[in-house]
Amino acid sequence: MAEKTDIRGVLFDRVTFGEASDRLTDALRSGTPTALFTPNSEIVQMCVENPDLYPIINSAELVTPDGIGVVKAGRILGTPFPGGRVAGFDLGRELLRRLDGMEKPDGTKYGIYFLGGKPGVAEAARDRLLEEFPRLSFVGCRDGYFKKEGEENDGVIRAVNDSGADVLFVCLGAPTQEKWISANRGKLPGVTLFLGLGGSLDGYAGIVKRAPDIFIRLGLEWFYRLMKEPWRIKRMIKLPVFYFGTWKYKFTRKKKAK
Repeated sequence: MAEKTDIRGVLFDRVTFGEASDRLTDALRSGTPTALFTPNSEIVQMCVENPDLYPIINSAELVTPDGIGVVKAGRILGTPFPGGRVAGFDLGRELLRRLDGMEKPDGTKYGIYFLGGKPGVAEAARDRLLEEFPRLSFVGCRDGYFKKEGEENDGVIRAVNDSGADVLFVCLGAPTQEKWISANRGKLPGVTLFLGLGGSLDGYAGIVKRAPDIFIRLGLEWFYRLMKEPWRIKRMIKLPVFYFGTWKYKFTRKKKAK
């Protein structure tokens, strides 16, 4: 099991992209139920402001840093991540690449279910991915517009169970998707991998374009998204709050240690 890095109470796995991908593949092959959460600095800040979220986020078997803000926080706190950013969008896509043609011991394919996004987005993502990975086995799609408890939620759970899904992409946005997985994974005994991947379906469907490589390399993907989606400014305000709060957290911790 990989060593953990504590970033203001959220416990991240110290894994590279390749190691994280291998852990997901190994868990699927061995049938070990595994949840993947990929918090960015905004989600860590949510936990700081609402501590009830800590046990939910930390309950995942694999937690990776999806955002340059978390990676920088690791450096500030003296616990840098060996593999830098390990983005959920890329992990999900790499898993799909590996699943293309991968079979179970009985010769059948692993079933994939897309849950989330606006109506039609999951299906669009599925269709687009099948053009690139034609041997994938999609067993169901469902948008994220449903009540997360009660009869409507029970209906979604029945649909996933009836589909025979082994891999469930839960793209409901944070922290809704993490809460949903934590509350419902026990009702989905056939699912091995639970992936909380935010807006990834929009990306797979081609609705939202990823930032150019230069922005990603410079750690400015957030700025590119802000330029494309100015309404995100209210959410982006949390980034400097998290950044300066991390410096304050570091100095406060040093004083307490003396």
